[in-house]
Amino acid sequence: MTTRPSDNDGLLKMAELAQQADVSPATVKHYLREGLLEPEDGAPGVVRTSRNMAYYPPSFVERIRLVKRLQEERFMPLRAIRGLLGEDGGLERARTLAEREDAILDRMLERPEARDHLATVARADLVARTGVPEALLDKFAEIGVLGDGSAGYDPDETLIVDAIMRFRGTGFGEEIGFTAYDVLRYFEGLEPLVREETQTFLHRMVDQDIDADRAAELMLGGAAPLRDLIGAIHGRLMRRELVRARRSG
Repeated sequence: MTTRPSDNDGLLKMAELAQQADVSPATVKHYLREGLLEPEDGAPGVVRTSRNMAYYPPSFVERIRLVKRLQEERFMPLRAIRGLLGEDGGLERARTLAEREDAILDRMLERPEARDHLATVARADLVARTGVPEALLDKFAEIGVLGDGSAGYDPDETLIVDAIMRFRGTGFGEEIGFTAYDVLRYFEGLEPLVREETQTFLHRMVDQDIDADRAAELMLGGAAPLRDLIGAIHGRLMRRELVRARRSG
């Protein structure tokens, strides 16, 4: 019968480690294979008592939570996390990185410019003002372009609906094949770009030791010109594509 190495060492079985870290055993095994779980200096390592039985140091609990946080909330690939943790003082640097990025995000969400989403428009008012069919709002909610409107629509959602209805007003309607899924295509195309943009910004602010208030001011201040830039790039790319299509035709 295999027994725990010592009643006082605090070592954990795989199932115990996974439960305390709030992940599945499969996730723990994956992190182990990726070389992400190494004991801190001076701490006990993995103790194998048989081919199929091992015990893990309790310090792995926090390490797993940190890796999962960096992976899922910061969208860092595992190879980047492994590189970060492999540096001298890497674990502490990873903790600091996550904490400082959290501080920047908190400051951004606290600022009045970022709280405009609290000023919502009721569904009935949006329908009356824009003429958007309720069935279209339901479809947008179904595919994730908008919320369900039960608590109203925030300013960005309102702008999206306004733009869609103006676009339809130029003749681009369902009768010639333009549906809610054409809008979804823009969401799917922009989402990874915005995700990468946000993470790049956060990493640079932390690397350059810019304080949270200044970082929030920079990011929120750049939002409007960035939207103009994206619109201008879209216009240029469309013209370029039209010329390319004409030449190829």
